[in-house]
Amino acid sequence: MDVHASPAELPELQEFLGAFQGRFRRPEGWQALERYTTGLLTELPNKNCDTMAQAIPGTSEQRLQEFLTNMQWDEDDLNRQRVQKMITEATLGDGVLVLDDTGFPKQGKASVGVARQYSGTLGKVGNCQIAVTCCYTDPQATWPVVVRLYLPQAWAADPDRRQKARVPAEMPFQTKPEIALALLDQTRAWGVPHRGVGADADYGDNPNFLAGLEARQECYVVGVRADFRVSGGRAATHPTQRADQSLRALPRWPWRTIRWRHGTTGWLRKQFIAGRCWRITADGRRHVGGLLGERATRGQPEERKYHWSNLPASATVEELAG
Repeated sequence: MDVHASPAELPELQEFLGAFQGRFRRPEGWQALERYTTGLLTELPNKNCDTMAQAIPGTSEQRLQEFLTNMQWDEDDLNRQRVQKMITEATLGDGVLVLDDTGFPKQGKASVGVARQYSGTLGKVGNCQIAVTCCYTDPQATWPVVVRLYLPQAWAADPDRRQKARVPAEMPFQTKPEIALALLDQTRAWGVPHRGVGADADYGDNPNFLAGLEARQECYVVGVRADFRVSGGRAATHPTQRADQSLRALPRWPWRTIRWRHGTTGWLRKQFIAGRCWRITADGRRHVGGLLGERATRGQPEERKYHWSNLPASATVEELAG
């Protein structure tokens, strides 16, 4: 596959980046930004300075590396300006914020945060970096709002390693759910419009994460695992059971097939069912919400998923699934 880019600037990319040109004091900084962004748009399987320099005319590995590691610009202010541009040009205003993490395979031990750790992207434990992400998505577009690299505890507790990799001393260890809530705070401060928050079970199964969403008065639908504890009653004497057991006890007829987008192989669809109940935290307290079950339709590989929501009782199954 030929992934070499044109030496000429892409008109659409030039128009998009033009709003940020004033952020770079030196022309070489602006040129490196344009070449680096062009490289990100190629179909290169591994997008690092070495591979991009070979595929992108008008630059070199040294120039790209200098741009990423030594060139000075106000990252927060640049990102804020980018987000404001995306709010204006690429939102319908009724989207959802999706909090997640993604892994990047990485060899060696020197790159910030690299370690042998589980990556959902890889589907296994591997040597990689993990980034926690907050993305905005609606029927029109999906775009990243803010991203932060996860720093494993072994890194956070090693001052020599941090110094060599230029990790600021004031950056503490944070769990991924803690980082996700911090990204949500930044997103809210920037005024990104949204009607709710979504996340997978790695976050939804964390009671501190759910408490953080509720403290911020965010509506949410998040994935949970099969052993998520719920109860059909508010009283402490009412028995608790796993999410999968709770849904298994329901009759078959309320399951509804819902489709939401037409893909390359036809409509994306699953069967859903929802019921009101209470989630149980480690301290025994009960929080009312909705348990949503998801399973394959006829002809699809069997797969069951579970979700927890704080949407009101008036929310329909279609709204929860959406």
